[in-house]
Amino acid sequence: MKPTRTIAALLAVLAPTFCLGAEPAAPNDPIIAVRAPIVALTHARVIDGRNHAALENQTLILRDGKIATLGADADVKIPDGATVRDLTGKSVLPGLVMVHEHLYYSSFISGPLHINEMEFSFPRLYLAAGVTSARTTGSLEPYTDLAMKSRIADGRAFGPKLHLTAPYFDGPESGIAQLHAVADAASALRMVNYWADEGFTSVKVYMNLPQDIMAAVIDAAHKRHMQVTGHIGKVSYREAANLGIDNLEHGFMAMSDLNKDRKPGDVSNAQNNYRALEALSPDAPEINDLIKLLVEKRVTLTSTLAIFETFTPGRRVAGAAELATLAPPLRETYLTTWSAINIQNNPVMKSAFAKTMQLEARFFRAGGQLVCGTDPTGYGGCMAGYGNWRAIELMVEAGLTPLEAIQVATFNGATLLGIARETGSLEAGKAADLIIVNGDPSKNIADLRKAEIVFKDGTGYDSKKLFDSVKGLVGIQ
Repeated sequence: MKPTRTIAALLAVLAPTFCLGAEPAAPNDPIIAVRAPIVALTHARVIDGRNHAALENQTLILRDGKIATLGADADVKIPDGATVRDLTGKSVLPGLVMVHEHLYYSSFISGPLHINEMEFSFPRLYLAAGVTSARTTGSLEPYTDLAMKSRIADGRAFGPKLHLTAPYFDGPESGIAQLHAVADAASALRMVNYWADEGFTSVKVYMNLPQDIMAAVIDAAHKRHMQVTGHIGKVSYREAANLGIDNLEHGFMAMSDLNKDRKPGDVSNAQNNYRALEALSPDAPEINDLIKLLVEKRVTLTSTLAIFETFTPGRRVAGAAELATLAPPLRETYLTTWSAINIQNNPVMKSAFAKTMQLEARFFRAGGQLVCGTDPTGYGGCMAGYGNWRAIELMVEAGLTPLEAIQVATFNGATLLGIARETGSLEAGKAADLIIVNGDPSKNIADLRKAEIVFKDGTGYDSKKLFDSVKGLVGIQ
């Protein structure tokens, strides 16, 4: 075959995946499983996302993208002309609202950290797992994020409703080339206003940002009605809470408050933070006081256990479906790195991971607002979609009940994002954002992995076909 024909043939094969300029999905696209003006889901088990006991034999009527009616089978009349699905033995729960997500992926392939935007595969993976709303907690390609938000919203791409966080606000010591160093308070103000004008709704402060500039960022962001979250280092959790930060990422794994070797204003060393966690008595007064402060200041805490599990020896290796989603080079480096972590068998990481699980559950029990995210970064073991399921499973392992973990990953996330009136729980009048699961995740949280159809604004998407559409692509696009 001549080279020109080879290129033409390759482009013909790849054309469906290069969707950024594509027209809206055709009504007969096989990924779209249900598209009808009125849909009746009958004989369902309903898990409402508000930590109420599951209700059996329920019917939901979806009309014009909303939940029009929800009630017992005997009390709900099926409208004439409705598309009816019998869900006997199956569960319906709210679409997931996950709040530490990214549209980029980081990995280590033959050398240093490599970061690549996953504008095709990640939105599909999120939707396949039941994520109908997602906050991108830190942007590296902000205009790609804006474009994908628009293209998903108007039907040119598959994915969740996106809530965009601006590019990272970091200090000059950042070792990641894509992160912008904020020099002073005036620079912080300009940066906040610029990205607010571009349509971003939240800001993320990062590890090297000093306290005085963080204070300026928080003040400027709040004036623009933007939330501020952070993966922080130079500033402690207590200091950030007193500055008025809205949200802290990574549970207690990024906390430097108990690192007695750290001086105020120093960039915290992650390993020293983990050692402090390892040495911590769960009943220590200083951690009880910190949790009390976070609750009183209404600081939301994001659990991101799925990413930290990948750095913890003795934990699970990615399953066959996850490995099949990775591009071959990533698959190889993931397995090699996972093996090295387990051979090294770092006891500090094992203990720190167990402690943060305990503390997240304690924060939740103390009345703190716990939310959930994936943070699909690292070296290949945590990705969009599959990582969302794992994040929820790990909260149950940490001590939450399945119903509580579902609440954290649905209603709590919606509450943080200010969209709880529209989504995050199954209630009449809210968006028809929901997941049909062939099982009962109110009793066995792993049944989330049996998702069959994900509805977003009343349109149902085939979960398996979405997953299949990105096999071998994570790490490439």
